[in-house]
Amino acid sequence: MIGRLDVTRLPELGLTVAIGGLGKSQFAIHTQHLIDLGEKWDVVVCAGVAGSLTDDLAVGDVVIGTETVEHDLKKLVTQENPRFPGSEAHIEAMRKTALPDAGFSVHFAPVASGDQTVRTSEMRSSLHESTGAVAVAWEGAGGARACEFSGVPYVEIRSITDHADSQVTANIIANMPVCMKNIATVIAAWAASDR
Repeated sequence: MIGRLDVTRLPELGLTVAIGGLGKSQFAIHTQHLIDLGEKWDVVVCAGVAGSLTDDLAVGDVVIGTETVEHDLKKLVTQENPRFPGSEAHIEAMRKTALPDAGFSVHFAPVASGDQTVRTSEMRSSLHESTGAVAVAWEGAGGARACEFSGVPYVEIRSITDHADSQVTANIIANMPVCMKNIATVIAAWAASDR
C-alpha cells in the first residue's frame, strides 16, 4: 500500500504499478496521492487503451505520447487546448528500445485526452485536426496535470483498441487483453534496457 492505494512492486524492472482510475479527475487524484506519499518517482507513466484518430494505426499498435492534449478544456483567454509535453529523456529512451518481432507497431505522436467517448467519424476527424493527436483516451490529462504541478516527468502510453466509431465499446472489451499485453511488452523492454 502507498497511502490508500494498492500497488504492485516489480523490483527486477524498477517499476511500481497502481490502478489509476477511470477518467481525468480520478487519475489526477490517484497520481497526486502516489506522488505525495510515495518515494521520489523517476517518471509517471499513464498506460492504457485508446481509440485511433487516424487510419494508419492498427488494433494493438502502441502510441507513446510525445504530448498529451486536453481536448475537452480550452483556456478561456487563448481558446487553445492545454498541452502537456511528455518527458523527452524517457521518450528518447523508448525510441531506442528494440522490440524485434513484436507483432505490433510503436508510434510516437500526441495523444488527446478528455472525458468524452469519440463515437463518430466526424468527431474523430475534428479531434485529429484540432489537436494533431493520433489517439484519444480519457485519463492522460489528469496525470499530466498532477505531474506538472509536482515537477515529476510524465509519459502517456496507449494501445489501440478501436477506431473511435460506433463500435467503440464492443471493440474495447474485445481488444483490451492483447492491447494491455502489448503495452506491458513495451514498458518491460524499456525498463530492462534503461538499466
